[in-house]
Amino acid sequence: MKERLRTFRFDEVIIKNGLFHNRIDINKSYLKELDDTALLQNYYFEAGIIIPGIMTVSEPEKTNLHWGWEAPTCQLRGHFLGHYMSAAAAVIANEKDEILEAKLRHIVSELRRCQLANGGRWAASIPEKYFEIMTTGVYIWSPQYTVHKLLMGLLDTYKYTGNKEALVILSEMADWFIDWTKDMKKRSPKSIYDGEQAGMLEVWADAYIVTGDEKYKTLADIYKDQGIFTLLRQGKDALTDEHANASIPIIQGAAKMYEMTKDDDYRKIVEAFWDQAVTKRGMYATTGANAGEFWIPPQKLGEYRGDRGQEFCTVYNMVRVALYLFSWTGNSEYCDYIERCIYNGFLAQQSKENGMPAYFLPMTTGSKKKWASKRRDFWCCQGTMIQSAAKYPRIVYSADDENNTLYVNQYIPSKLTGKLGSIDISLDQSLLMSGREVQSLFEEHSVSEKSRWKMSFKVEAGNGFTLALRIPGWISAKPVITVNGKEIDIEELKTENGYAFIDKVNANDEIYIFLPSEVKAQRLPDMNEMAAFVDGPIVLAGLTEEVDTIRGDFDKPEEFMYKNTEHVYDVFVWLQNNYRTKHQPKNINMIPLYEVNDEAYTIYFEEVNK
Repeated sequence: MKERLRTFRFDEVIIKNGLFHNRIDINKSYLKELDDTALLQNYYFEAGIIIPGIMTVSEPEKTNLHWGWEAPTCQLRGHFLGHYMSAAAAVIANEKDEILEAKLRHIVSELRRCQLANGGRWAASIPEKYFEIMTTGVYIWSPQYTVHKLLMGLLDTYKYTGNKEALVILSEMADWFIDWTKDMKKRSPKSIYDGEQAGMLEVWADAYIVTGDEKYKTLADIYKDQGIFTLLRQGKDALTDEHANASIPIIQGAAKMYEMTKDDDYRKIVEAFWDQAVTKRGMYATTGANAGEFWIPPQKLGEYRGDRGQEFCTVYNMVRVALYLFSWTGNSEYCDYIERCIYNGFLAQQSKENGMPAYFLPMTTGSKKKWASKRRDFWCCQGTMIQSAAKYPRIVYSADDENNTLYVNQYIPSKLTGKLGSIDISLDQSLLMSGREVQSLFEEHSVSEKSRWKMSFKVEAGNGFTLALRIPGWISAKPVITVNGKEIDIEELKTENGYAFIDKVNANDEIYIFLPSEVKAQRLPDMNEMAAFVDGPIVLAGLTEEVDTIRGDFDKPEEFMYKNTEHVYDVFVWLQNNYRTKHQPKNINMIPLYEVNDEAYTIYFEEVNK
């Protein structure tokens, strides 16, 4: 097993024009249009700083305030700003966006102003007394969750933009937590683990790795004794009917503790969690395994299929767990999982019109996605959505510096410029979707039809390195690989952990890969007659309000479904992954779930034999 694969920095990978770049741009526009004062409103209120013009108003609904979970009356108020800071910092690191950079600098300086107004340490958007309420047994909505988002945003701002003032604010907040946890150990030890503290372990461990400051290690050690760890060590079911998004960030904390301490116990905890959350539990075709925010019992997916499935936060956070596991193992099963999440979560739960999230992904007949508003909801998923859309540059490539191997983890058009060991490399990844010359490369294999899974890799710099191409588990036939116009049989290449390794790659080399795919039915484990249809990693949605049966053998989709292709002038040259049923009482169109915006759709259909 590989000890560690390194992730490339945000500034080393640029996502090129296409589907993902479009979604990044939509997200970036939203980040820019949000007003700094409204983002900071609850921090100002807590610090006693008056916001001009909104203390007395005749029409409150027209004020420039954020509402929903950001309303001054909500106990989670202020959580969104931390997500915003993390997302903005990522975009700034990736694109050097001057407008966002100015906004983020201003936000950080105003947070410091609030911190000083609060006495020098407390910088959060909620009262300190919320933490005292946790000791009384009176319910209060997740104080540690709310403050964690600020801590995360501050640390990411420092990591990705070098803003030292953000680190000052974080450091003073850490001092507050050291005193508070010291007091809680004497008076109410369990309160340290209340208030949905799931993310605290990771942020403190990460802060120690980044800064080397011992106080962050002290805090990580305080939060490391999580109850779920004991259950996972014992092999007991630690998840069923538990709040999904309260458990996943705790596992991210275990992953960061493994990287901080190199203690294998933490790694085993993460692996045991994955075994319970994914391997044994099963998942919907879209990757979700939760309903109403709670983990579904193992293999009971059909029973729990409803309108409140696949909370988006869980998709985002499971991707982050998968990224940890992949970096330790180099095993493509985690990247296959991430790919499925990207298409059927990141994209499918983000409105292609304005970038807003769908909190849940409904999976019943005639479902409709419910999108957030831009300024009146601010669900937790609105925060993770803006982070997810900024994360694409970090998931495409990885580096094995010791063996001079560049891993291609996701097939997303992009440009990489960075270091691989001591080698300066530059690689351009592109889609091949038009042109006779391109098609002729593959005609001998009868795969010259238009496909989104034809990719080219042009090496613009770098000599003597190895290129590792992920061979997805969904391929329907052997991949076709050519190097400088010469076809290479994959059986002649070294293959390991789902990757094919091409050695001695040099500048000016051109490598092509075609990954054959076909529509396959993915059945529910507890309702074998119900299935979703998946084209490669892409879940298809039937555009229908009432049809939820299909006549035919689900193991032979080609008998009742045909491809619908046309020339378009959009992200792709040709309409992709579009189908229509045939020989049915009522035929319907089947399109990628991520292309569905406001239409009624159905994912799961019942198999009816002719």
